[in-house]
This record gives sequence, C-alpha cells and structure tokens, in this order.
Amino acid sequence: MVRVIQLLALAALSFAPVNGIELDVNSVDSIKSAASSLASQLVGYYTANSTGRENGTLPSPYSWWEAGALFDTLIQYSHLTGDTQYNSLVSTGLLSQVGKNSDFMPVNQSATEGNDGQATWALAAMSAAEAQFTNGTQWLALADTVFNILVQRWDSATCSGGLRWQIYSFAQGFYYKNSASNGHFFQLASRLARYTGNATYSTWANTAYDWTKSTGFIDSKFNVYDGAPIVSSNCTDVSKVQYSYVAGTYITGVAHMYNITNGNSKWKTELDGLLNQTLSVFFSNKAATEVACEKSDACTVDMMAMKGLLGHWLADAVQMAPYTANTVLPLLTSSAQAAANACDGTGCSLFWDGKHMGIDGNGTGVVGPSIDALSFVQGLLWQEAGLTGLPATVNGTAVAANSTSTASGAVASSTKKSDGVAMRAGMALLVSVLGSMMWFVL
Repeated sequence: MVRVIQLLALAALSFAPVNGIELDVNSVDSIKSAASSLASQLVGYYTANSTGRENGTLPSPYSWWEAGALFDTLIQYSHLTGDTQYNSLVSTGLLSQVGKNSDFMPVNQSATEGNDGQATWALAAMSAAEAQFTNGTQWLALADTVFNILVQRWDSATCSGGLRWQIYSFAQGFYYKNSASNGHFFQLASRLARYTGNATYSTWANTAYDWTKSTGFIDSKFNVYDGAPIVSSNCTDVSKVQYSYVAGTYITGVAHMYNITNGNSKWKTELDGLLNQTLSVFFSNKAATEVACEKSDACTVDMMAMKGLLGHWLADAVQMAPYTANTVLPLLTSSAQAAANACDGTGCSLFWDGKHMGIDGNGTGVVGPSIDALSFVQGLLWQEAGLTGLPATVNGTAVAANSTSTASGAVASSTKKSDGVAMRAGMALLVSVLGSMMWFVL
C-alpha cells in the first residue's frame, strides 16, 4: 500500500538540518537505521555493569517500572522494524520479574511496588502477546493475571472506587489514588477486551474510565491530572500536576475502546478531547516536552522516560483510530526529528529545543531520554508493520486460562484502513504540513 499519509506528512521536514543521529523522515530505511542506533544504545545501558545485578532490572537510581517500560519499548521496536535481535533478551528480562505467582510481584520489589508499576509490566506482557512475541499464550496469561489482581484491589470503600497508588499500607502511596494506576488498568482492560473479545474487560474499562472522569482526574477540558489524597479529601483535592505518559495511557485506552465499539460516539468524543488537549499541553513548541519539569530543569530520573511512553501510545492510538493521523502525525514527526537531533551517538538529551545537547547531567538519566527518542523515531513506522493487537481468534492464541471473565463470543475487528481512507487523510495533511510545519525548516 502506498504510504500516502506518512510521505506527505513528513515532506516538509526532509530539509531539516541533522545535528545528531542522521534521520531522513521520508526514508523508511533511514528511520529504521536511526531506530536501530537508538535501540542499540538503550540495550547497552541495560546490559552495562550487569554483574551481580538481578536480571530484568536497571541499576540505581532507576525505578523498577522503568525496566518494564524499556522492555515494552523494545517490543514495539521489534514489531515496527522487524529487527528481532533483542527478542531473547527482552523475553528473558520480562520473565525474570514475574515472581513466584506469575503476577509481576517479585519479592525484591515488595517494599515499594505500586499498582502503576505492576501494570507497566503487565502492559509490556500485553504488547508481547499482541505482537505475537515468543511464547505468545504465556504473555496473555501474565497480562490477564495482573488484570484480575487489579480488579480485586478496586477500592469502592473510599472515593467511590478507583485503585490506590501503592499496594501495601506501610507505603505512603497507599493513601493516594493516582491517574497512572487507574489509567494503566484502563489501558490494560481495553487492550484485553480487543484482543480476546471478552465483554468483562470492556465493562471494567468503562468503569475505570468513568470513575476517572467523575473524580475530576480528567476535567471537562480533558486535562489529565496526577491524583488526590484519600484520607484528607476523599479524592476531592486533586493535584493539578500533569504528566505526559498519564495522558498517553488514557489516549491509547480510549482509542482501543473506539476501535472495538466501531467508532462509538462516546469514545470518539473522549478521544478527540484527550488528543486535542494533550497535544496542546505537551507539544506547544512542536516537540514533545515534559511540562511538569523540563522548563525548570527539575526532572527526576522517572520523569525523564515519561514522554517516550506518550509517543509510544500515540503511535498505537493512530493504529486503533486511523482518522487521528491528521492530528497526531505532524507532531509525532517533528518530535522524532527533534529527538534525533538531540542525540549525539553516545546518548540523548531530554531537551529537544536545540539548546541542550548530549547526555543530561552526570549520566544518571540516560535511559529515559533514550526511551523517549526511540519511541518517537520508531513511531514513524506505524504504517509499515501489521496492526498489533489482532483478536485472539486471528492470532491463533487462546484467552488466558486463569481469566475470571466470561467470554462474550464477540471479537473486535481490525481497523486496518483501505488505501482510499489513507489517501483522503494524506490529502488533508498535505495542506496542513506544508503550511504549519515550515517553522522547523526556517
């Protein structure tokens, strides 16, 4: 199929100067080459100084969840580029952290593990199932197990529902409900619903999303906020901090619900609202920015990986709802070019404004910026690979055996659009790209 959307949307950027990793956004080969360089760099960070370190983890100061995000990023890399050289490393790393009950609750993480961290690993397992990674049925079972655990933790006794941030009462986050935990649960449920056709997953996806809206964690303008304390406010005192990946997890979840409901008006309204506001907040300068910390140069190690997850999930959302390409692709493209320019062959800067180059600080945050850059660059290949997350009956795998859900018998259809749809979207982009994106060339 002629990749009209991609070729037209990227045309204006072909003249952008390359100061870092070489990237011609009009060339699939160039995109794959840049992605390969970034993936090699990311894997190098994971494998460096690994003697004595538990498999599947990153060294201090990285959080456990970031290793799960790293593996998820490499699964997407394998799927989008066709480069499978890291698949064994990823599979081994993921399986090393499943824990004795195959629920991504390893003993070494019990003191600090949160629902959002556990769900991050489950989402990586879900990606492996959707991409038909090695041992496909096993990945689905892992994702389903975590889903069922999160259902059991749904706390209707406080705040009328929702998941707490952390799992155990001795952790401070146990007394806080956050959008990351609930958004990841929503995303996991929506993807399981699409993959299996099981209506119970859809029901829980609706429940989680509607609860998030009702608490004001997503407001009427579609800003996505961090969360709220339980004890002092019963979730009414909402923290207005916004993180890119939290918006991203809701966007891709909503896109999956749009997909499996064949464009239901509720989910189209929510998807349009979330996309428009998220792109306005985090792409004000045409390149992805972690607004909570970048402008003040106060990003923690965790924060450095967040916008990469947004990029990952924006690319997934376009696959689930192709009409959004007209909105998403120009910013995905400009961010990919800015990210490539901010990498120098040994590392990447978190900042994509052209003013901060090279590895940030003393190198303690190098993994996050590499996840960010790789996610946006490889995201340009969203039309190259087959659609991920095809229903289980298409993929030839069974629904997880330990699921507590009752299969509906219905299977969601793929939304791989025809050339005609791509042509119409591409023509719409031709005018917008040549006009609005010349800023990047000048």
